[in-house]
Order: sequence, then structure tokens, then C-alpha cells
Amino acid sequence: MSDITDFDSLRREIAANGERPEGPARNARAERLLAEAERLNIPLAVIEALGHQLKVYNYSSEKDRMFVPFARLLRMWDERPEDFDEYETHSLHWVFKWMSAGMLGQSHIPLAAVEKWLGEMEHRYRLAGHSERAVRSAEFSVARHVGDLARAERAYAAWLAADRDRMADCHACELHDQGRWQAECGRDAEAVELWRPVLDGEFSCAHEPHGVLASSLMPLLRLGRPDEARAHHLRGLRLVRPMESMRGAYADHVEFCALTGNEARALELLAERPAYFTDDGNPLGRLDFLAVAALLMDRLVELGRDGQAVPGPAGRVWTAGELAVHARAEASALAARFDERNGTSRVGERARARMARRPLVDRLPLGVRTARPAGIAPAPAVRVPVEAAAEAAAPEEAGLPALIAEARRLSDTLRPHAMEAWAAVARAAQGVELEARDRAEIADHEAMDRGPEGAALFERAAEWYARAGDLGEALAARSRAAYVRALTGDVDGALTAVAEPYERVLALYAEEGTGLRQAASVVMGRARILMRPVHEAEGPVDPGTLSAAEEAAREVLALVEGHAGDDVRLASRAAEARAMLAETAARTGDLRGAAELFGRAAAEYVGAGLPWFAVEYEARLAALAHHLGDPEGAERALRAALEHGGAHLEAVGRAQLHLQLAEVLGGLDRTEEAAEHALEAAHWADVADEGPALGAWARQQLGGLLLRLGRWAEAAEVLESALPDLSAETHGDGAVVQTQWWLGDCLSELGEHRAAAERRLQAAETARHWSEQQDHASLAHLAAESLSRAGLHDEADRAYTRAGDLWRSLGDVHGLVRALRARAWLALGTEAGPDAARELMEAAVTECEAALDAVDDTAARQRLVAELGHTQRQFGDLLADSAQDEGDGAASEEALSRLERAIAAFALLGPAAVYDRTGAELAAGWLAFGLGRPAEAKARARAVLAAYEHADDEDGRPRSRRTEAERLLRAPEVEGSAD
Repeated sequence: MSDITDFDSLRREIAANGERPEGPARNARAERLLAEAERLNIPLAVIEALGHQLKVYNYSSEKDRMFVPFARLLRMWDERPEDFDEYETHSLHWVFKWMSAGMLGQSHIPLAAVEKWLGEMEHRYRLAGHSERAVRSAEFSVARHVGDLARAERAYAAWLAADRDRMADCHACELHDQGRWQAECGRDAEAVELWRPVLDGEFSCAHEPHGVLASSLMPLLRLGRPDEARAHHLRGLRLVRPMESMRGAYADHVEFCALTGNEARALELLAERPAYFTDDGNPLGRLDFLAVAALLMDRLVELGRDGQAVPGPAGRVWTAGELAVHARAEASALAARFDERNGTSRVGERARARMARRPLVDRLPLGVRTARPAGIAPAPAVRVPVEAAAEAAAPEEAGLPALIAEARRLSDTLRPHAMEAWAAVARAAQGVELEARDRAEIADHEAMDRGPEGAALFERAAEWYARAGDLGEALAARSRAAYVRALTGDVDGALTAVAEPYERVLALYAEEGTGLRQAASVVMGRARILMRPVHEAEGPVDPGTLSAAEEAAREVLALVEGHAGDDVRLASRAAEARAMLAETAARTGDLRGAAELFGRAAAEYVGAGLPWFAVEYEARLAALAHHLGDPEGAERALRAALEHGGAHLEAVGRAQLHLQLAEVLGGLDRTEEAAEHALEAAHWADVADEGPALGAWARQQLGGLLLRLGRWAEAAEVLESALPDLSAETHGDGAVVQTQWWLGDCLSELGEHRAAAERRLQAAETARHWSEQQDHASLAHLAAESLSRAGLHDEADRAYTRAGDLWRSLGDVHGLVRALRARAWLALGTEAGPDAARELMEAAVTECEAALDAVDDTAARQRLVAELGHTQRQFGDLLADSAQDEGDGAASEEALSRLERAIAAFALLGPAAVYDRTGAELAAGWLAFGLGRPAEAKARARAVLAAYEHADDEDGRPRSRRTEAERLLRAPEVEGSAD
């Protein structure tokens, strides 16, 4: 049985359906409501139901269905205009514009019919006395669509010149279209300037700034303003996601991702909208979507991913190469139908130009989590020139000496990619007879590349060095084999293995049977083995172990310091030994000494032309500086690490350094810069396939920093993308709660109060199990606020009650009092009514007064006096509201009494509370005026003016108080007043 029994119930259902998400379900409900309206046999009911149906069709993928209800409405108007009330008359003329745009977007409707309709619109607007502004705007759209640029310019000028009236689109929509035209004409800067009032929130509507944010993406990138474009993407995508009608704007976001190195995110967006490939109710919107899909697929094919599985039209599995062909063919066919209808090539030219666009930036990190689709590998590392040379060269003996010479140069000077160079030599040398020295070096470097598995190869290298007559290098290779044993946890075995090479090399060096480089290599190998227990220890280190490691490091320094000259290998030994001493100093608690030594080690590496080796020690120095309370020193060290690592830094290391720098800068309140580094950290974590762990940390920090900057929508998008990867096991439940807390704050600022409440309640549920309950209480209170703002009053009251109980258990009177006040206001608007509200406010006053009686601390008393003043002020406001609703003079008198108590409390706090005191004074003045006591009211107004007689007006608050006081002084007196 239908719930619609009369016109009022129909209107309620129409209003409720209007609030539902755009899409087929809302459209179907509108159709049922029209049937219900027809059963009521009330012409206006049918008119309103038809108007509602037309509206939901227009804002959906079924735009082609809106012509039928409009034709019926127009016929009803022509036959019986008296059946239309003022609102429906206005609405009928308003949707003429929708018909014009709707016809233009349907390729099967002849252009002559569109032009005829434009004339009909102009005629009816003139009859109704409307300005031609909306008509010229519609004409401009037709001319722009078909490519008649001269007519478009004329219509554009006439549109702007015509008077604005009730039929003109809102300011936000008009500015959007005007800016799009400027961008199409190559005037990107002018477009962005036109959009500024919409972007800044001066003008808005149900679909703006959604559309402007999307339209601004390409212009901002072309203007070299990628940071703004990224912000607009994060903010705008959030707005258009739930709106089925904004397919063109959604396509703009896909295109933005495809042209900024964010192909994986673009694929995610395609996957969210499979119906957009096939829905045919909005052909022009489908053309936009197919064009950017083709653009994205071409990009993937260009990157060598043509076989990658991608989201596409339902019913089959698509590869990028297949969808590229399909989407281009479908888009071209659609464009051709429009061009055939229009008699021009404009639509096809624009579609082809869009599909041919090239990336506008190589890389634009977005900060949000993007799951790399299966089959898409991380971007390959830059190939080393020598590697490419080795592959290009034939493995004949003639080319081998050059490869060996280059590899030897790289390894002798400790250049990056020396390992790759020797690997290239090994490939080129297959099947070639080599000298013993060459074989030794190939085996030696292959062993280094194998890490803990390279012991046997080191021993083989030692044999070849010995055959080549280099006994010192053979002993060095054996010491490296011993160190490999230490890496596998066998430190004692490693010390035993290195003992003989150590003794023999020192003797050999003393007899000048080997060089300083070889001797230093063995001595350093032994020192590294002795340092293993120090590096691996999670707690305190045995003093004997520390002493042995320190002695070994000093032995290296004694051997090489002052003898390195131009030998970078010897210089690196000295720097490494210095870092070992820094580590032992840190383990003994000498943090300042350790910081100085790490700094010297890093400086020595840089001085030797080996800056990439300094990165590890600069990172350690940053950690020590942070621990020592020197954030500026930590910042310097981290910046140096990023600079010195340069292109040689691994992605995961780069992510870690950027994240640490973000944390340091955030602590220094340099939030904008901190956010930039957190963004970089998230990007490099994703590149390193560390998104679920390190990337989640980076996104969590980035979201918090964006929140601090007041960029709520961006912060919400980032935090929502971080949450799926954050877990109590990996990141700790504190990080999860903090993220939900921050996200709740963002959603609250965005007006998404129900969603904010959900996040805050989730966080509160986790915090409920913590031993410290302060966060639990705060989150429960915040959740109650969100529930209240979402209109869920019963749930809000329960949450405030829970928060109040927690505040009481914590001894926090301020939290308890605020919870009681909030419950009082809730009660006033529910069935509980004024009596319950009064009781709760009285309880809040009692809690304040009891706390004041029990505290002696001056600062605490002042805070409580302020709380009491606010409570009395709200009590007075609540009573005044109740009295106004019920016409209760006694309640008004009591309200005035409460306001006087608030004034007295604020007066005790002196100048610091002057704004609160004068606010209460003015409220009391207006209340006295309403009670028929104008003299008292004016006396209170003069008291406010006196309070601000010598006040400056930097924040505008004194001016606002003076303005209100002067308004109260000028208020007309009512005859027969008590005064």
C-alpha cells in the first residue's frame, strides 16, 4: 500500500528522493512518484512530479529521457497555465535551458531542431519578460559545439552584456562556462582568473566548484602550476565521485592522471565507472569518457604495457592494447555522428586532439594510495651506460679490454654501478681465456654482489689473486670471505677465519710485500667483524665487545689516516672507521661525541668525492640531532643526505629521508614544506613497492599536515587512502586512531557530519581499551558533536552522556560541563523539552561552582570562572529561546538573570574576557529591550561602547561589538514600555 495519501506526503517523498544519490534508482523512484501524483488527480501534483522526474533525468546518465516529461509539462502550460504556481512557472522556463543543452548532446536530434528550439526559447522568454542572457548563453553553446567561432564570439559578448535576471545561470556556473571558453581559445591564465571566485568559495552551487576544479586541471598544468592542479584533483574528484551526471568532469580527472605519470590511478578511476563505457543516454559525456580512456590506453601501450589487463566494458577481459583500439573506434564513431549532424568537423577534431595529448609533466606525485594493477611492474631503474655497452659489444677479445678497464676504473674509485660494470665484463668474457688477475676481479665482484652467499666465490677469487702474484689482495679476499660468515651470524667463526689473513698481511706490509690498500682492506675486514655484535645488539652491548670494536676501528685509522692522498679507497677506510667510533660512542651514551664523529665521517666521504657514502651517516647524525633536541641540525643532516645521495639513492631510502625531513619540518611549524616532503615520501615508497608499510606512514603524515594547513578535502582524500594499509600490528593502534581522528576532523569541516561521526566513533572504540582514557573521552565528545550536526539527536545525546561520564572519571570538569551544555541544547529541540534542558544546564552550573569551591590554584580558578561564565551565558540564551517560543515572561526574566551572572563572571577575568563580557552585555540588552525596558537596554549598549573606547580593531571584533551596540541604541522604543 502506498504511503502517499495526499499532496503533502507526495511533496515529502519528492524532497526525499531529491536527496538520494544520482542514478537509475532515483530515476525509477521519480517514475513511481509520478504515477502516485496522477492518482491524486491534482494538476499541480502532476506538474511537480513531472518537474522532479525531469530534474533527476537531467542529473543522471539518462539525459535522453527528459524530453518526454518536458513535452508534457509544456503542453499542460499551453493548455492551462493557471494550474502552475509561481515556483513551477519559474521552473518550467528554467528548464528550457536544459532542453537546449540536452538536445545538443544527442546526436540523433537534427541541428535544425536544436536551432528551432533556441528560437522557441527566445520567444517564450520574451513573452515572460525575461532577459535574453540565458538565451544568448544557450546560443553560445550551440555555436561553440558546431565550431562556428565567429557566432560563438558574438553570442558570448551578447551573453555577458545582457542583464542578469532570475533565468540566468548562477554565477558559479556562468563563470565555469566562460572560463572553459577562454581555455579552449588558448587563454589559460584568463580562464583560471575567471574561475578564481568559484575556487575561493565566493560562488558555489550543487555542481560547482566540482566542474571548475575538473576543468582547471589541464590549464593549470599548462601554466606550470602542478601543485595547484594536484590539489584541485584531490579536492574535485571527491566531489564528483558520487555524481553520476558529472561524467565529463570525471573524465577530466582520468585524463589528468594519464598525463601526469599516474596511470595506475587513472586505471582505478576507470574501474570505478564501468557503465560509463556503454551508457548511451548522454552520448557527448560518453564521448568524453571514451576519448580519455583511449588516451590512457595509448599511454600504457607506449610504456610497453599493451598486454596489461585493464578495466573496460563489462562482459570480457580487456588488455590495454585491445581497449586502446576499441575506445578510439567508439569515440571516433560517436564524434563522426555529431559531425554529420552538425555539418562540421569540430567535434571530431576536438576528440582526436584530446586522444593525442602528450604528458604535461614527467611525474606528479598525488600522495594517495594507488594499488598497482597486476602485471604492471615498478618503473625500471635507469640503466648504466656500461651495461648497455656490454650488451651492444660482441664478446670478442678485442672489446673486452675496454670493458675491463672501465669496470676497474669504477671499482678503484668506488663509483656507483661498479658491480654492474663487472657483471657486464663477466657476460662479455664467457668462453674467453682470461688472465688470472681478470678472473680474480670478476669472481671478487660477483661474490660482493651475492652478499651472505658469496663466501665460496671470495675464496676462489683469493686463489686467482695468488696465481696472479698479488698475495696481499688474496688475503683481502679471504678477509671478505670471513666477513660473510659474520653476516650469517657466525661472528666467532669469522674472527677465527680472519685471524691468519690479518697477521699475515701486517707482516707482509711491514716487509713491503704488499701495499697499504691491501693491508687496510684486511684490517677493516676484521674491524667490521668485531662491529657486527655492536650493530646487531638491540639493548646494551657488553663493554668488552665495545672495547674490542673501538680498538679495531682505531687501528684502521692509525694505519690509513694521513696516508690516503688521492686514493679514495684509503680515504673511505678512514671515514668508515670514524663512523665505527661514532657507533661505539653512541652505545656508551656519548651522543654528542657520536654526532661529531658521524659528521666528520660524512664530511670525509664528501671531501673524497664519494658523497653517496655519506648518506647513511648523515641519516644517523639526523637521528642523534633530533634526540639531542637540535631539530635544525637534524634538518641540515637530512637535506645533506638527500643532496649527497642524489640519483644513486634507492627509492626506499629516498622515501625514508623525505619522511624524516617531513617530521622534522612539521615539528618546526614549517607545515607547507613538511607536506611537500611527506608527499615525496609517499611517492617513493610506492615506487619501492613499500606502499602498505612505509607509504601508509607517509600518507598518514601528509594527511595530518594538509589538515593543519586547512586543506580539508585534500587531507580527507589522502587519509582515506592511507587507512586501508594502516594496521595495529604494523603501525600501532595509535596511528590508526590518529588517522581516523584527523579524518573525522576533515569530514566535519567539509560538512560530512554523519561520516565524521562514524570515523570518530571507530577511533573511540579502539581508544576505549587504552589505559589512558583522555583520547577516548575527546573522541566520544567529538563524535557526539558530529551526530548532533548530522541531525541524529538521540544518538548524539547518548554519545554526549558517554563523554560526560568519561570526563567525570578523569576529573575534567570542563569536558563534563560542555557535555552537559550540549545535551541541554539537544533536549530543547526534542521531546524532552525545556524542563530537561533547564535541568541539564543547572547541573552544568552546579559542576562549575563545586569545582571552584575545591580549587586553590589561581590559573585553574580563572579557567573555571570562564567556564562558569560561558555556562551562565548559554543558560540565559537557552531560557530566552524557550521563552520566545512559549511567550513566557517569567522565563525571560530568569534568562536575563543568568546573563547578568555571566557578565559578573567575565568581569572577574578583566580585559582578557572583555569580548565575552560585552557579548553577554549585548544579549542582556536585547532581552531587556524585549521585556519593555529600553532605558536598561541602552545603558547596557553604552557600557559596551565604553569598554571599546580605546581598543584597536586588528581582528575586527571590537568593531562588530560597537556596531551591535549602536544598533541597540537606535532601536525604536515600543509605546507603553515599562520605562
